[in-house]
Amino acid sequence: MIFRVTVPNLINLIGIAIGIGICGLNLVQVTSSTTLRKDVKRYFQAFFTLILLYITTHLARQLIDGLPGGGVRAALHIVTFAEVFSAVLMSFMMAILELTIARRDKPLRGLGRVIVSLVGVHLVILIANCFGHFIFYFDADNVYHRAPLYLLSNLCPLGLLVISMILLIRCPQSFKPRVRSAFWAYILAPLAAIAIQSFTYGVQFIIFATVGAAVYMFLVIIADQSEQYEAQRAASSRLETELSMATRIQADMLPNIFPAFPERKEFDIYASMTPAKEVGGDFYDFFLIDADHLGLVIADVSGKGVPAALFMMASKILVQNYAIMSKDPKAALEAANHQICQSNREDMFVTVWLGILDLRTGKLTASNAGHEYPALKMPGQSFELYKDKHGLVIGAMPGVKYHEYEIQLQKGSMLFVYTDGVAEATNAANELFGTDRMIQALNKNPDAAPEQVLRNVTEGIHTFVSGAEQFDDITMLCLQYNGPVQD
Repeated sequence: MIFRVTVPNLINLIGIAIGIGICGLNLVQVTSSTTLRKDVKRYFQAFFTLILLYITTHLARQLIDGLPGGGVRAALHIVTFAEVFSAVLMSFMMAILELTIARRDKPLRGLGRVIVSLVGVHLVILIANCFGHFIFYFDADNVYHRAPLYLLSNLCPLGLLVISMILLIRCPQSFKPRVRSAFWAYILAPLAAIAIQSFTYGVQFIIFATVGAAVYMFLVIIADQSEQYEAQRAASSRLETELSMATRIQADMLPNIFPAFPERKEFDIYASMTPAKEVGGDFYDFFLIDADHLGLVIADVSGKGVPAALFMMASKILVQNYAIMSKDPKAALEAANHQICQSNREDMFVTVWLGILDLRTGKLTASNAGHEYPALKMPGQSFELYKDKHGLVIGAMPGVKYHEYEIQLQKGSMLFVYTDGVAEATNAANELFGTDRMIQALNKNPDAAPEQVLRNVTEGIHTFVSGAEQFDDITMLCLQYNGPVQD
């Protein structure tokens, strides 16, 4: 029997054509969307592909139903199998989406297995029908007929829709009101169509109900996702603004005007910090304790980002204040450690090298709380690591006693202190820059001014890492002692 032109058939064809067009446009919109999360985009791509498969196979069956030939019969069986199975897959995806939104609460975990089992049962029924023809069959003229047990083909999709209803009823707080209403529309519209179509021939209500409810659900979720995207973008913009402000505040917390003390001819100093993130945990500091003593600090806080930056600012203030009050590196570190340990619930710590230089004599008194070895260059010599004695990091344990030592600087002596971000700068092959390469960079032009010394090290790091991502803050300070000013 060739396709008959009747009012119901024309309505079906027009409806199917419109449904294909709408689903195709929605699939294009999903694919090109920039506001949908990747998982949501993949879900709707699969969802609309299934709907397209469902209605196109239904259309193909309508068009070739009744055409003669064994090949036509085989094609009819294939497209009808695909049509009926895609219907249950659409219900399956709906139930899985709801189960995912409901966050798989413990009482709902068993529903996942039930959902998958229903799809498996549906597939078994369809395969069995290929041999028994108890759901649908094609007569000698290749005309489609429902078999006595046709209702079996609707039981599994119906079960999945019932599960979707259970999820909406049991977990109402998991769904936004309009998203919940869209899910209800997608559940009830096909249910009503199945109830009507199970007992009637003619207009294919299930096609119209499925496409209409799916498009409505899609538009609601798209709108919801767009709102979430805009809210996240606004929050991200606020965060970027705040981080940018935090970066400026942190930079302003460190001495950043050079030359730092143009009126003081006894020394020349330069320092820099390049954070790995917007804000960092490293810090340097230098300050005149009185007319004859210069305080020098280089430090590295555990961790990265905003927490480390906050801890860094508190540590910087404490170390500077105690250094100014005591004029003694050992006492200053012990006092700072005691204060930090009093209120350190996050168990953060900071490595610190603190030195106090007597500008009249060149005597440098220093103490090291778990920090990197300084590098020292005496007049006419090259930079070398000065392996001082380390104490425990600040913030790890109360009551720690620190050691201090003295270095006699001469006119032309240079001191270079740094954080571990220098030595641990890593290239693409996961190799470390290391202190040997750092010393080579320092000795590239050992008689250069402190600013150029830091530039040489920075260039050496950049050449070595060759564009690899920076994982740690890079902080350096260089001092050149010029000797006392002659009256």
